[in-house]
This record gives sequence, structure tokens and C-alpha cells, in this order.
Amino acid sequence: MQDLTPQTFGQRMAGNGQIDIERYFERVGYDGPRAPSLDTLNRIAAAHVSSMPFNNIGILRGQPVRLDAGALNRKLVMDGLGGYCFEQNGVLEHVLSALGYDVAPLGARVRLGVPRSVVPPRTHYFLRVDLDGAAWLVDVGFGALSLTSAIRFERGIEQPTPHETRRVVEEDGRLFHQVLLAGTWIDAYEFTLDAMHPIDREVANWWTSTNPASRFRNRLIVARAGPKGTRLTIDNDEFTIRGADGVGDSRAIGSPAELLAILDRHFGLAFPAGTHFDIPGHSWPEPR
Repeated sequence: MQDLTPQTFGQRMAGNGQIDIERYFERVGYDGPRAPSLDTLNRIAAAHVSSMPFNNIGILRGQPVRLDAGALNRKLVMDGLGGYCFEQNGVLEHVLSALGYDVAPLGARVRLGVPRSVVPPRTHYFLRVDLDGAAWLVDVGFGALSLTSAIRFERGIEQPTPHETRRVVEEDGRLFHQVLLAGTWIDAYEFTLDAMHPIDREVANWWTSTNPASRFRNRLIVARAGPKGTRLTIDNDEFTIRGADGVGDSRAIGSPAELLAILDRHFGLAFPAGTHFDIPGHSWPEPR
């Protein structure tokens, strides 16, 4: 594990640049108002998730994931490569804070496909925004279920978004963010209201990006929100367009060249011809 002593951590977090706000808005295609309001918050979130694809490509290529503002600015804003929760929500936290929003980082345990009897690691990072006396949950870094608008931290109410309907529930003293998919409520993640401090994010990011047991080391994952409630995803060699009704239309990706074409056309991620992503346990069919 990297040395995360207080001295080293302080050196890493100091003097590491900042997010270029103008380039950020250019990158996500947002040219609306910037004064803190719920409408502005929702419009920025929607633009972000539609333009900045969630992915773990850098991890599969053996590139370290750095969370200082300078590294986030280079990778996501200047180079347009996207990233996963620690990067996506990290950029947005900097942007919203610079605009004058009251933002707090929170941590969660991902529950998609994980029964409640199992305790997964606390390796997801999202945002709480306090605005006009209300608390809002904001999350542009949850893959194919990234929020395209804020939802209220109000328990038990169904909340439509430009994509899926959401709710926050409390059961057995535990808080869950849930999503309605094809008529069924699914746990997205379990969380508390405790802050996820920078050092907590560093440790969780290190585990998520380097541990052989992490799903981000074992699968290619790419996601972007599309228009009219659609979602576009890649899971290893499967490309899916999911409709607003929650039903997906999937097809197999037949070759590395086809993968590069889909990444470019549907996700705005351009790589040189011949670029190969090392996906453990996966191999492409031999050309006929």
C-alpha cells in the first residue's frame, strides 16, 4: 500500500492545482446560470452524466488513480477521459464548492447484487448538498445508475428524475438509496450521514483500484446517460442501450476494434487503433 502518513498525505493534497471551471463547463456542454439554485444543480448534474463517461479504463491499463485536484482536472476536464466515483464526484465537489454550494462528501456501501446479510466495503463516494434549508443527494459517479438530478434526503418518498425514479428509505436503522427498475425497487447503496474525508477516499480508492478482488480490476465498465431516459453501458464485451422503461437491448462486441469504435462513437472516448484493454479472465474470439 502507498505511504499515507499524515506528512505524506499533506504533501500530496497541497499545491496540486485546481479544477478549471470554464473548461469544465465547456467539457460538459453547460452554458446556463451559475448562481446556486436547485435548477442549476440539476442542470449541471444532467450535463455531467451525459457528457463525462463513467469508466475504469485507466485501471485496466495499469494507470494509478489520483484524486488531487490537478490530476482530476487533467484527466477528466482537459483530456476528457472520464473515470469512476472518486474522480467523477471529486470533480463535481470542487465545481459546486467553487460556485458557492454547501457540499459535504459522504461514503456508501454498494448494494447492487449484494444481499443485505453481506457487508461490502465502504468504497462509494457521493455528495450531500444543503440548499435553501433542504438536503439533497447528488451522485454523478454511480455507473449506469448515476443520478441525472438531485434527490431529497427525505425518507420514503418516490422521486422522479430525468431517468429512473428513486427513493431514500430507512430500514432497521440503516439508510438505503433505491432505484426503481422495471417495476422493482433495487438497493443501490447503503449509507450513513458520516463524512467521507479525503484520507478515507484515498484508502477506499487505493483498495478499489488495486485489489485483485475489486470488480474494477476484473471487468471493463463504461456508462453514460443518454437522451430521453436512456442509458448506454459496456460490460466487458457486451454493449447495452437501456430504454426509459428499464429494458435493455444488448449485443455482443466481437473484437477489440469494434470495442474501440463503440467507445469513440457512443462514449466520446477515442483511443489509437490497436489499443488493448487487459481484462482479467477475458479473451476475444480469434478472427475468422
